[in-house]
Amino acid sequence: MDVYLLDGTYELFRHFYAIPPHTNPAGEEVAATLGVLASVVSMFESGVTHLGVATDHVIESFRNDLWPGYKTSAGVDPRLLAQFPLLEEALMSLGVVVWPMVELEADDALAGAASRLTGFPEVDRVYICSPDKDLAQCVKKNRIVMLDRRRKTVIDEKGVIERFGVAPASIP
Repeated sequence: MDVYLLDGTYELFRHFYAIPPHTNPAGEEVAATLGVLASVVSMFESGVTHLGVATDHVIESFRNDLWPGYKTSAGVDPRLLAQFPLLEEALMSLGVVVWPMVELEADDALAGAASRLTGFPEVDRVYICSPDKDLAQCVKKNRIVMLDRRRKTVIDEKGVIERFGVAPASIP
């Protein structure tokens, strides 16, 4: 079986800035959430059967304590931030496994899940669905690959070397 791991934070940001605003009857902005949900449904319609989504439930993480100036939610539109719990709840109601990260980041959840999943013999391939270059360090031959859903390209270990000039293990 193939397992897909989706960067929910990236998807929510992308949809927030890519589609026109839309409010629900309570007056809350929901367009980005609806966009991500439509994208997830299209994944299921295309044959995806196993999906996990990680989100940065709060933008800050333990890294903020280590490095002053590390990314924060300062400057992020409150209408976008308010959609994280809404998206997480909606995905869970669809039966999607969701990891709403608080102390760690969504990337950490995706990397950890990808690594753990390779320990299951029934898992043929893990697709990390994120454009985040840091996650290229997780790629392992053809077992863990990155899927660029916008460009419809799969990046395996050879692709990481071609793209970045180094093996996945050398990406910090």
